[in-house]
Amino acid sequence: MPDSTTPSAAEPADATGQRIRVRHLTRFCYNGPVTDSFNEVRLQPLSDDSQSCVRFTLNLAPAANARTYDDFHGNRVHYFDVTAPHEQLDIEAVSLVSTRPDRQPPPGASFPPSLLDDPILSAGCFDFLAASSYVPLAVQLRHEVRQVIGDTVHDLWADAVRLGEHVHTTLAYSPNATKVNTRVVDVLESRSGVCQDFAHLMLGLCRSAGIPARYVSGYFLNPTRRSEEIEASHAWVEILLPGFGWRGYDPTHRRVPGTNYVKLARGRDYGDIRPVSGTFRGRGTREMIVEVQVRAAE
Repeated sequence: MPDSTTPSAAEPADATGQRIRVRHLTRFCYNGPVTDSFNEVRLQPLSDDSQSCVRFTLNLAPAANARTYDDFHGNRVHYFDVTAPHEQLDIEAVSLVSTRPDRQPPPGASFPPSLLDDPILSAGCFDFLAASSYVPLAVQLRHEVRQVIGDTVHDLWADAVRLGEHVHTTLAYSPNATKVNTRVVDVLESRSGVCQDFAHLMLGLCRSAGIPARYVSGYFLNPTRRSEEIEASHAWVEILLPGFGWRGYDPTHRRVPGTNYVKLARGRDYGDIRPVSGTFRGRGTREMIVEVQVRAAE
């Protein structure tokens, strides 16, 4: 199985940080030969202030040469094609990530919405205030915002957390309640879903309140995971705090992400960060199998 390996500056984790190893396998099984498969994957973890991607390997079968580019949001994209007939396609990403504690705002810091009045800053965060494919700004969202924080945002971070806590307490976690293409208006009706839906609803509430927010995909190392539990990728939200930067909040777990979180990609919503997308030529059906393993590295 040929691989594409991307090493980066290896640095030891802080005393309070962690090293996390991730294996993410996507397998497509077809009920007959297919050809001309063209694919993009966003499976290489980000490197930023809170983490470094120490090593990344992309294994492909059938063999393919993966090339890369960075998309509009700074995510590393690998793209490749398999033109010969095949009945199975395996995409395996193996990563080693060193995480560090995120910066914290100074004690007593406040983030009034007036900080967004700067025209340059306002233009730069337009995409994270506007409607997006999975997060149309339906009128129901604005009504829900009023119920939680009233008519006025007083502090971008404090009110975003209140909205995230509201999502956590009013949505039921239900793996079978929604699909990958479920939009936030459907989540408002069902009041249930998975981490993607929790994140989309928090995005919709924050943006409806005038708080810039973006979608983050990644992984969560659960120290209390039982051996029989099925692992999966995770999703949460980041809030733009002018003068400080982006700060994360996980509405599914009702917490600020820590060193047991690995960031994979970010964008306006799930549509910007699909882990695997592509097309192929052929008739019949396709089955997708996904396996995720997140472990503390020795």
